[in-house]
Amino acid sequence: MHHGKNSIMLRSCAMLAVLAAAVAVTAAPAWSQNYPSKPVRFIFPYAPGGTTEILARQIGTKVSASLGQPFLVEARPGAGGNVGTDQVVKSSPDGYTLLLGASGPLAINVSLFKSLPYDPTVDLVPIVHAASVPLILVSGQGFQAKTVKELIAMLKARPEGIPYASAGIGTPQHLSAELFKLMANVPGTHVPYKGSGPAIIDLIGGQVPFGFESMLVALAQVKGGKLRAIAMTAGKRSPLMPDVPTMAEAGVPGYESIAWYGVVAPKGTPAPIVKLLNAEMRKALTAPDVAKWLAEQGSANVAGTPEQFGAFIKAEIGKWAKVVKASGAVAE
Repeated sequence: MHHGKNSIMLRSCAMLAVLAAAVAVTAAPAWSQNYPSKPVRFIFPYAPGGTTEILARQIGTKVSASLGQPFLVEARPGAGGNVGTDQVVKSSPDGYTLLLGASGPLAINVSLFKSLPYDPTVDLVPIVHAASVPLILVSGQGFQAKTVKELIAMLKARPEGIPYASAGIGTPQHLSAELFKLMANVPGTHVPYKGSGPAIIDLIGGQVPFGFESMLVALAQVKGGKLRAIAMTAGKRSPLMPDVPTMAEAGVPGYESIAWYGVVAPKGTPAPIVKLLNAEMRKALTAPDVAKWLAEQGSANVAGTPEQFGAFIKAEIGKWAKVVKASGAVAE
């Protein structure tokens, strides 16, 4: 009887010890301390060669050197960024598959596509807001309107709609123009291209009079005198083009539109891993060479906390939902 009591007590103590150990592991997961112990897949959801890939490689190289494991940058293009994003959503939430996403798949596509296989605010965990790049309202040198006010007057005088170029349906270029039409209450006819390259060629050639284009792509053409910069879409002027007014200064108060990029992971990725990656990626983004490259692209320094990035994504989803609805744009 006495022995029985002792063995029950011992078993209880052993169970308590196991429970205590389990609680300790939950509170401070020891397993996350050896992360990463193998290569990390770093997916970007677009064709190779663009801003997203360059940015992923800049971040990946720094974090890999710091954490001692390769960050393998992979292109997974398709459906405006949805294919690569969905692949990350469906991958194991262990910190070994990450996405460098952008405003399209993380905010705009929710409203633009009839059905999306994922919900960016539910199925993904924000890690860090990596870059925010302004766009430029540009025209060919032969276009009569040289200011935003002249462009608004010209558009109002032509209710049938003057054509404008974009890099494709639902791109930040397209929706920046739709936001302008909405806020300035003007008509216009959308001419979507397959990417920025062909759109720029026709803008330079004067086949299409104006359009919004990423600063990354348009800056060289403006500096080279092939395109005219009419206004910037950011909230403040760019140090790279201090003479070019913002849209708000030039006649559309409250206007702001930026193309942005950020790192996310599948839902359920352990908090210590998210915290570690946020700290490492913030270090990478503020490293002198990366910071210099970002400044040359016109990017604002945005690297903050995961919570700040999560709140930013939610605000952007709300903002672009109104624009998409007003424009009637739909992507199949």
